[in-house]
Amino acid sequence: MRCCGPLRERVISKKTERRDNMSGVGDGLTAANANWNFKGDVAKNFDEHVSRSVPFYNEGHELICNLSDFFVGKNSLCYELGTSTGELTLKLARHNSTKPEARFVGIDIEPDMIKMALEKKKQSSAVNVEFEAADIFQYNYEKADVFTAYYTLQFVKPRVRQDIFNRIYENLNWGGAFILFEKVRANDARFQDIMTGLYNEYKLRQGYTAEEIVSKARSLKGVLEPFSSQGNADLLKRAGFVDVITVFKYVCFEGFLAIK
Repeated sequence: MRCCGPLRERVISKKTERRDNMSGVGDGLTAANANWNFKGDVAKNFDEHVSRSVPFYNEGHELICNLSDFFVGKNSLCYELGTSTGELTLKLARHNSTKPEARFVGIDIEPDMIKMALEKKKQSSAVNVEFEAADIFQYNYEKADVFTAYYTLQFVKPRVRQDIFNRIYENLNWGGAFILFEKVRANDARFQDIMTGLYNEYKLRQGYTAEEIVSKARSLKGVLEPFSSQGNADLLKRAGFVDVITVFKYVCFEGFLAIK
C-alpha cells in the first residue's frame, strides 16, 4: 500500500531520523550515539580501524610478544581476553613457535569477531591456538601462565570490573603475568584536557575528519569507561598483585605488566 499525505510524511521523517542517528566514524563505519559495538561491519573492518585509531597499536603487539618470552614455557597456557579478530593471539603463537606444546586461547563475547579470528587461523599454520565465543566472566579458566587484555577491560562496566581482575589473579600460576593495556584518564581536569587535545590531533593526522572524531566520541559514551593509571593500579592491587610496572605509555594509552 502506498503512503500518502501526513502518514507518508511521518514515515519519511522516521526513516530520516534513523539515518540521522547513525554517523560516520571513519574507515567506512557508522555508529549511533552512545551505542558503539563490535558486531557486523565493525568486526570486518576492525583491524584497519583500530590500528589507525590507537597509537602504536601493532608495536604494542610486538611488545607483548617479547614480554611473553619471560613467562611462556614448554607447556604454558596463555589467554587473551577480548581477542577481537585474533590478531594478537596468533602473533603470540607464532612468536613462541619453538614451544609447540604451549596453548594460546582467545576469548571474545562477540561471535562476529570470533568468526573473523577462525578465518585467520585457517590461513595460518597454528595448531595450538583456540578461539572461543564466550563471556570472560563465565568462562571456566584453567591455570595459566599469561593473561592478556589489550584495550578490552575499559569496555567492562566499572561496577563489575574488579571481578574480572580478581578472576585473572586467581587463575594465574604463581610467577605468571597479566599484561594489561588500557586507555587511561588523566589525574585532573587540566591534564585530561591536554591529553584529549593531543589524542584528537593524532587522529586528525591519521586522516580522520573532525566530524568522524566527534561521532566516534559520541558513540562511545557510556560504552568506553577508562580509569586513570592509579585506578588501574588499584584494581590490580585489590586483586592481589604486588609487582606491577608500566611497560608502555603514550599520551592516554598505557600498558601494565603485573606478576603474581
